[in-house]
Amino acid sequence: MSETASTARAPVALLPSLVPLLHEWLPRQRWFAGKGRPVTGFQLVSATELLPVDTAGPGLVHLLVRVQQPGPSGGAQGDCYQLLLGVRGQLPPGLAHARIGRVADGPLAGRMVYEGLSDPRLASLLMERLRTPGPLGPLRFARTAVIPDGLAPRVLDAEQSNSSLVYGDTYILKVFRRVWAGANPDLELPLALARAGCGRVPAPVAWYETGGGGRGGEASTLGVLQPFLRGSQDGWKLALEALASGREFTEEAHALGRATAEVHTALAAALPTVALGRPATEHLVEGMNRRLDAAAQAVPALMPYVPGLRAAFDAVGDCTEDDLACRAQRVHGDLHLGQALRSPDGQWSVIDFEGEPAKPLAERRREQPPVRDVAGMLRSFDYAAASHPAAKPEWAERCRDAYCSGYAEASGSDPRSAPALLRAYETDKAVYEVLYEARHRPDWLPVPMAAIRRLAGQTAHP
Repeated sequence: MSETASTARAPVALLPSLVPLLHEWLPRQRWFAGKGRPVTGFQLVSATELLPVDTAGPGLVHLLVRVQQPGPSGGAQGDCYQLLLGVRGQLPPGLAHARIGRVADGPLAGRMVYEGLSDPRLASLLMERLRTPGPLGPLRFARTAVIPDGLAPRVLDAEQSNSSLVYGDTYILKVFRRVWAGANPDLELPLALARAGCGRVPAPVAWYETGGGGRGGEASTLGVLQPFLRGSQDGWKLALEALASGREFTEEAHALGRATAEVHTALAAALPTVALGRPATEHLVEGMNRRLDAAAQAVPALMPYVPGLRAAFDAVGDCTEDDLACRAQRVHGDLHLGQALRSPDGQWSVIDFEGEPAKPLAERRREQPPVRDVAGMLRSFDYAAASHPAAKPEWAERCRDAYCSGYAEASGSDPRSAPALLRAYETDKAVYEVLYEARHRPDWLPVPMAAIRRLAGQTAHP
């Protein structure tokens, strides 16, 4: 993503005048990836007035700001964040929660700045830009269908790494907060699936981006508008409801397996596939072992199981180019029950193709074996079962079998026919879960540790 000229007034003075406020406000946001590390500087990438700031009404300034912090997260340049700042003389009481602060000097001196997406007037303006495609300074807006006007916006509270707004229960707009150079998979893959005629994923209706231009570079995705699946429930809530009422979840798991397979089949038809081969599988195993070593150093409870876990990874070394299970393609990358929505008529859809937001974009766009997604869903069944005091491991096992059977029926390839690869990916996911829970939710640590004991395939060594 290249540096661009600002279209906002007095761009040189704008960012320095905002820095004192951003220093306080930015690290407190749920989507800020650099928590726990000091902010050492800011660099303006672009500034665009979506609505002029010198009028009586509210103004809206779109900023791309690079944030310098010690550590490898954002590389040498730092992470780039997308900010949409509302500007008013005074904040009405209904927007007090969105307050960032009053600017002391510079082009916005004396004005109040706040989180613009919380303002229905400004959120409606953003939708209006999507309704009328074309360039605006460094930004470009595009759409694939006519979008009706007059849809009232509301912010969803559930997002963590991004921000989402629902417009009239008709569309949902995901605003990517941490911006990477290149197309975001959450736009790239649903567009490819729509072209392939796959109905399991809501097709993008509009999006906006920056960069690329005429120099052959890829544009950076800033936001994607898709149909809002009104009345749908996510698989996690449905699984917990089944557990709470003592019901099986195998029928739903079987149908979800079919839906996953349909998405994988369509992605393989729409985008390139590759054979992993021995060098690629060796690289894959090296990465898994490296993550295991780091996790075991951070969580000593893993240490007794390291030999068995490493054996699970090393078994993938037997994968060869002739093994169809070792084909790699574009996949979801972060599949779990919360990423699947079931409509009132029982149809499953798959959402949120961004992958793991903490990983570099190039890694998330890399071809991978489909069993990686399968492994993520299998771990999700385990988590659901463990979250309910009356649940037993057999409930999760029946869901896992039903999911794989549904997948096999729709794809013609049973994930269980590649046991080494499936076990390795499930093990890698469980290792990640142990590290996450130890750091953030220690009370949940027994959940992945139970999987670690199973996947290690042995009793802990003294």
